Amino acid sequence: MNSSTQQGLYCDILPFSVSPDAEMAYGCDPRRKEIFSLRQSRYVGLAETVQKIAEQEKATKQQPIKLLDVGVGTGVTMRYVQRLPCTEAVELHGSDLTIREVGLYCPDRWASLHEGDITQGLPEIEGNQFDLAVCEQVLEHVHDVDRGLASLYRVLKPGGTLVVGVPIFPPGINLVRKHVIPLIDRLNPWAKQRGHVQAFSLASFSKEVAAAGFEITEARGYRIVSGGVLKPLENQAWWYQLNRWLGSKAAKFCIETQIIARKPVAAEQAA
Repeated sequence: MNSSTQQGLYCDILPFSVSPDAEMAYGCDPRRKEIFSLRQSRYVGLAETVQKIAEQEKATKQQPIKLLDVGVGTGVTMRYVQRLPCTEAVELHGSDLTIREVGLYCPDRWASLHEGDITQGLPEIEGNQFDLAVCEQVLEHVHDVDRGLASLYRVLKPGGTLVVGVPIFPPGINLVRKHVIPLIDRLNPWAKQRGHVQAFSLASFSKEVAAAGFEITEARGYRIVSGGVLKPLENQAWWYQLNRWLGSKAAKFCIETQIIARKPVAAEQAA
């Protein structure tokens, strides 16, 4: 396959163009050098959702959508969203426990940045104002998932969309990780403290999201198997496509999930 043909293929399967000789994930993420890094494919899924919502809002309201990235970190969401055709239709806001003064990607392009704890309600952010809230790889680190999801619910407009992602385990294995592994760690004086304090399956996490009042519209999986001897395949478009297909068909067996959910419009009447 020549370069121009491969370039066209990349454009067909991604929401933005990627050069076939890129030396970073999806042409924008320097944390991984594989073009189709499966670990970072969650952000492509996120970009697809942002693109869809932005197109819908542009057609109906003719105004930018307001996106809040909770757990903004180094600004990886910005890296992917700014590659979209709809970039001008997205206004990005960020929140985290601590906003990085050094290392935050394109700090001048964020409409606002807030420091706050998702489990404390994010009181520094006005409620019912965002069209889209993103929370990737955050909730597995907090002890009070219910309060974290309640914060995300509060800041969204009625009818707004939540994109929330966490690592998951196959059904049953999550219970071993949640109850047995911590017990073993307590008995082992050399055990390192783990950053993940939650262990979800797709079903258990979906239950948490629904209990917070959200209407789940989609649950997709990422990475059934990745890395190791298979890592070179992450430069191949077909391997990326296969993994995305597997994630749509067998999400509960993947390493991580990304749930798309909606705050009911009826919440406006109850507010």
